[in-house]
Amino acid sequence: MAEEPTFEETIAAGSPELASRPRRNRKKRRTALSSQAGTPRKQASINYQGGRYGPLEQPALDQIDQAALEILETIGVAHAPPNVEELVLDAGGRRLPNNRLAFPSALVTSAIAGLRRDITLYGQISGQELDLSSQQVHAGTGGAAPFIVDINNNEYRNSTLMDLYDAARLVDTLRNIQFFSRSMVATDISDKLSLDINTAYASLVGTTKHVMVSASSPASVDAIADICFAIAGSKENFVARPFLSLNINHVVSPLKFDADACEVLSAAAQAGIPVSVNTFSQLGASNPVTIAGCVAQTVAETLAGMVIAWLTNPHVAAVFGPRPMVTDLRTGGMAGGAGEQALLTACAVQMANYYKLASSTIAGATDSKISDAQSGYEKSLSITLAAQSGCNLITQACGMHAGLMACSLESYVIDNDMLGGILRSLAPVEVNGDTVDIASIRNVVEGDGHFLGQQQTLQRMQTDFLYPSIADRRDHEVWSENGAKDIRTVANANAREILQHHFPSHVAADVDSALRQQFDIRLPEQPSCSATGSSQ
Repeated sequence: MAEEPTFEETIAAGSPELASRPRRNRKKRRTALSSQAGTPRKQASINYQGGRYGPLEQPALDQIDQAALEILETIGVAHAPPNVEELVLDAGGRRLPNNRLAFPSALVTSAIAGLRRDITLYGQISGQELDLSSQQVHAGTGGAAPFIVDINNNEYRNSTLMDLYDAARLVDTLRNIQFFSRSMVATDISDKLSLDINTAYASLVGTTKHVMVSASSPASVDAIADICFAIAGSKENFVARPFLSLNINHVVSPLKFDADACEVLSAAAQAGIPVSVNTFSQLGASNPVTIAGCVAQTVAETLAGMVIAWLTNPHVAAVFGPRPMVTDLRTGGMAGGAGEQALLTACAVQMANYYKLASSTIAGATDSKISDAQSGYEKSLSITLAAQSGCNLITQACGMHAGLMACSLESYVIDNDMLGGILRSLAPVEVNGDTVDIASIRNVVEGDGHFLGQQQTLQRMQTDFLYPSIADRRDHEVWSENGAKDIRTVANANAREILQHHFPSHVAADVDSALRQQFDIRLPEQPSCSATGSSQ
């Protein structure tokens, strides 16, 4: 893994004035500063709060809200399964002549008012908490990619359960990736129940961070709940500090329920498992071609799921998860890296903030096939707007390629640096007498002529700066002398090194043994890695 830069190396790399001086002088300066500052031992501790950016003005927000309520009340949602229809009808809903289920505005607004705002998601150890209040921003993985970009040869191949486990334990070490949402499908498991169980298990043993998975049936919900309760020690312990939540796509746009997903939503709400109520829609395909129309329909569809979750369990920890995506109208395919996508996502997040609900969305769905410049600029644009808008949980924010069809482990390492910079940009700017510090400016101007040796500089280097893990800030001569490696090469080596040595062991051995006796766990009891970094 790349070493953290020293203070003097960081300053020298970013200062044209210092870089222009003879090398021997810079070396003396580095030596002198090193005796005072040393290597930073910690990075910036930042309250990552968004909400400063919003493309929609208040009248537009009000109009979209009214449109969403009208859609639910007058158009309704088709294919409601019996349990959903009974819940909604008992709460004042009605069946339209065409058998669509209508949600009266009074019911929807009651649900919005009654849903919890105090949601915190947890990891399996302390320090991994995700506060979903006040537009706190957290970025993590996600997706259901059927392919992985092989770390050994950069070729696409089908993803496996071992790949998913590798992804989880890699993410476990990357500071700026704050949760692990299932990013790949274990294509080597065909049975749906076994797939759901093994996906949850591999994710939970691979990382201590909060885990998000999906379930295909209530039976899968029950099994995943049993795994969580066993690891937590009891159902009560898990419900108090839930370290796993479920992503549930309860509708198929336009405005049709997915019966199986609705059953999963109800089962999860009853079990006390947090749920992300997601709507995956496509502008110009399953949704109107205008951003306003797409957002209105997506909000209506997502609110329908939130109502169901609330009616099932008024105390449910439900996250509002609109995921409208842009369609490239030339091909009909998804255009996850488009500028329109970033704007569309920001509008959807604004609506979550309008309702003051915990939120989740997709950002980072680059169309690039590898971790190249296209990947970097497309991800940065969409993730930055989602973060600045104040989305609580940004999924698919790292590692994904080809419109969410493939996952790259080396991209996790690169994107970890990217996410650090984006999250750092959310920090509030402290303006007071100490930070303006006119006296210090006067002393420097009349003294040494630079701030490098000032006490405040030495102190704040430890708290105000987030230093990248692999991004290269050295001058070109040092970079060249060390092999002139591009960021993909460095990230690949970094990922291999982590996978070679990092095997989390936070799940107690007796608990693990009991789970293996109860369920058909396919992950080897003692996974190992070859010298190339691939699990065997």
